[in-house]
Amino acid sequence: MKKVLLAATLAAATATATTGTAFAQATDTIAKAKSTGSVTMGVRESSGALSYTLGDGKYAGFHVEICQRILAELEKQAGKKLEVRYQPVTSQNRIPLVQNGTVDIECGSTTNNAARAKDVGFLNTTYVEEVRIAVKANSGIKGIADLKGKTIATTTGTTSVQHLRKHERANGVDFKEVFGKDHADSFLLMESGRADAFVMDGSILAGNIANAKNPADFKIVGEVLNVEPIAIMIRKDDAGLKKLGNDVIAGLVKSGEMNKLWDKWFLQPIPPKNVKVGLALSESTKDAWANPNDKPMEDYAKK
Repeated sequence: MKKVLLAATLAAATATATTGTAFAQATDTIAKAKSTGSVTMGVRESSGALSYTLGDGKYAGFHVEICQRILAELEKQAGKKLEVRYQPVTSQNRIPLVQNGTVDIECGSTTNNAARAKDVGFLNTTYVEEVRIAVKANSGIKGIADLKGKTIATTTGTTSVQHLRKHERANGVDFKEVFGKDHADSFLLMESGRADAFVMDGSILAGNIANAKNPADFKIVGEVLNVEPIAIMIRKDDAGLKKLGNDVIAGLVKSGEMNKLWDKWFLQPIPPKNVKVGLALSESTKDAWANPNDKPMEDYAKK
């Protein structure tokens, strides 16, 4: 009987320990990496020079490379070589996939806002975005007022058209919305004439224009609709990865490497077509680097 009780006690203790480990890993990516020997990076397929596909399961971009630097440091802390898996995500599923543990770190073009911060965590801001309008160069559209009666493309799960509707100059401007499943699809809606304009983050617009068949056929116009902090997303309350990631980001800024990464991805020709996005480093992004913070979009609006 004692042996049976002892076995049962040991089994219960093992189950408790296993459950405890699973619970810890639910929010502790470093512990998960040590245990499993792998880590999953969420990537976008068409988020301009921030994160995009090269084909054959390969991804590149400003945020992808920053995340690769973070995961190199994670590997050191895990004390073992890690298998890095790349998981394509969309605007619709990126937050659920981080929440449920499918993705450990999301390296795309996600705006840090108060609503999302209830469900996920963010590293310090690495890029401050301006929401803009892309159109065909011969469209005659120069700004918000010219969108009246037009069809506007945007990507499902994003907030860009909401900002357009809230803009003070959009009062009385009625337009129709169409939605692309991802940014490339939204750009195609505009490129093919099914939409008159594509409203999205400026870097995404610039990246898609740079990779179009005829980049000169398109341009970015009009007022800045919103200013948004774009950040790398992690699970909520993942204190270990947050500190590790922020330390790596701070190190890149201090060493001048962050400036070099900007130059590489936004000012130099990038694969696969070896074209330049041509996006200069903004004062807002410089300020975010100089004053590290994970403030949400709403704090920027208070300025």
